[in-house]
Amino acid sequence: MTTLPADRSAHPAAAPLVARTVPLDPALAADLLALLPPGDPTSSASWVRRGEGVVGWGRAASASASGPGRFAELERWWSALAGSAVVRDEVALPGTGPVAFGSFAYSEASPAGATLVVPQVVVGRRGGRAWITTVAVGPDVAGLPGPVDVRPRPEADPPRDVAFADGALSPGDWAGAVAEAVRRITAGELDKVVLARDLEVSTGAPVDVRWLLRRLAERYDTTWVFAVDGLVGATPELLVRREKGLVTSRVLAGTIRPTGDDAHDLALAASLARSSKDLEEHEYAVRSVADALAPHCSSMNVPEAPFVLHLSNVMHLATDVTGVLDDATSSLALAAALHPSAAVCGTPTAAADAVIAELEQLDRGRYAGPVGWVDAAGDGEWGIALRSGAVDPLDPSRMRIFAGCGIVAGSDPDAELAESSAKLVPMRDALTAAPR
Repeated sequence: MTTLPADRSAHPAAAPLVARTVPLDPALAADLLALLPPGDPTSSASWVRRGEGVVGWGRAASASASGPGRFAELERWWSALAGSAVVRDEVALPGTGPVAFGSFAYSEASPAGATLVVPQVVVGRRGGRAWITTVAVGPDVAGLPGPVDVRPRPEADPPRDVAFADGALSPGDWAGAVAEAVRRITAGELDKVVLARDLEVSTGAPVDVRWLLRRLAERYDTTWVFAVDGLVGATPELLVRREKGLVTSRVLAGTIRPTGDDAHDLALAASLARSSKDLEEHEYAVRSVADALAPHCSSMNVPEAPFVLHLSNVMHLATDVTGVLDDATSSLALAAALHPSAAVCGTPTAAADAVIAELEQLDRGRYAGPVGWVDAAGDGEWGIALRSGAVDPLDPSRMRIFAGCGIVAGSDPDAELAESSAKLVPMRDALTAAPR
């Protein structure tokens, strides 16, 4: 387990963080993703939904950790760094002042570990207001970057010569793993397990994550489009939002594919809302989230029935769990308390995790782990890194993309394979489709 400043020689650990946030003309931040400059795949940070959110670039500081204590290690690092920061904030909204973008490996055993990145420049937009934050590590504001040129950058080049190959398991072998999981669930060994599959991607040139972000935002505007340290995707699942004492979590579990015919899709949505298999899967996920948040909340609202969330490639059963925070727990610590939820692991957690390790035969890396941001006050938004891919840091012309499905007693292996293919569509399209 390690934590390191971004540049040990230039930024000794004792040097404080210095941040300055000033208002920005909202017109200059009308398209946040267009502001990201070109660079290596790890240089862009994003958390954007329907034109609002935060983007960042450059590195003022960063830290990494691995193993079972990765959440606590990075929570301590950020708390110490943000607590000693010298901040001038003229906007005072969640996401202003110093902000750390982060992503965490699903498994404590994964060598992917976890990372927090504090960009040198962050631009945000929220409710008609916009701002820019500049950050440096040093004794005073003299170390802050000079005036930042906030303007749209040239469009990123599309990936070329894109090829896909089976990942850890072939489609047939993965369906066989689903069948084995159903057998164990039927035998009473566990109630639910989430199995992921991956695809290997190769391209003719280094992948520009800005291209992927733009294509994902065009097609999936109801999702949070994210990038952190080479991990990029579009997640419909908000693991937790902490904002001025209010906690929110959006739980998704239970899926059906739309046909594109509105009348037929309405009937499919109704069938999804009545499906005992999908309702059972969803109930496990909602209960795991509510149980994890309850110790930190003075009151909670857990709706009795889910609603159907319509995305362009799938429809999900969804429930928004809300609560009033009863302590000073940060959004990052709340994300740690929620991970892994039944939506990405299963239930009981220990039994499901053991089945995942045995049957998936892959390292999920940071797929299905928390991804998002936290500010100095502890407010922030963390999603689950679904519909995502990770660029190979040693060879940026290669990446792995992932999708997963919740398996319960009524699951059919062929139907789950089709569902996993539907969930791979966002990243496949982002790599291959022309812009709209």
